[in-house]
Amino acid sequence: MNKIILLFISLFFCCQFASAQFSIGARVGVSTSDISSKDLNILSENGTENLRLALADAKYGIHAGLIFQFKGIRWSIQPEVHFNSNKVDFEVEDINAPMAGTIVKEESYQYLDIPILLGLHLGPLHFQGGPVGHVFLNSTTELDDFEGYEQDFESLTIGYQLGGGLDIWNITLDIRYEGNFTGFGEHIEFFDRQYELDDSPSRWLFSLGFYF
Repeated sequence: MNKIILLFISLFFCCQFASAQFSIGARVGVSTSDISSKDLNILSENGTENLRLALADAKYGIHAGLIFQFKGIRWSIQPEVHFNSNKVDFEVEDINAPMAGTIVKEESYQYLDIPILLGLHLGPLHFQGGPVGHVFLNSTTELDDFEGYEQDFESLTIGYQLGGGLDIWNITLDIRYEGNFTGFGEHIEFFDRQYELDDSPSRWLFSLGFYF
């Protein structure tokens, strides 16, 4: 029975994309992150409390890249490749120097985002969803001012995107929600101890696209 259902689904998509139209476009946009701001107690090399670290601000991110769309009658398959850059501010308190107060340190991240989206098109409206891969490119940080700090990023992390938008001639406007299966802050290590600020980070993406 499952094979019969799979066969009908395959035939359906073959019919949809038999005369698919291929388009290439470009997209630019901004994103806002939703990350929890719990405090982390950072331990020293001998296991005593050394620092308190918390997220102060997740700034707006920017993204830009290419769209590759295979569009059938009502459905589309749309791989994309985006360069994504964002910044966050951390508040750090040195337990051993309480008179110094709280210090703000900045980190920036650059990723190559590769979503592969299945779309439904109803007139000028479209709805899309699918997996997204994040390929780590680079990061700069001011946290390395503190002894024992290291960054340990995974080369590839996976998430998903869901959203919709409006197509006007060869212009497309999109709003998407992105969830991720990797916690934010897992790259933070002090003296070989790993820390995590949020186990389910998410963000909203707003973008403007143009098909050539």
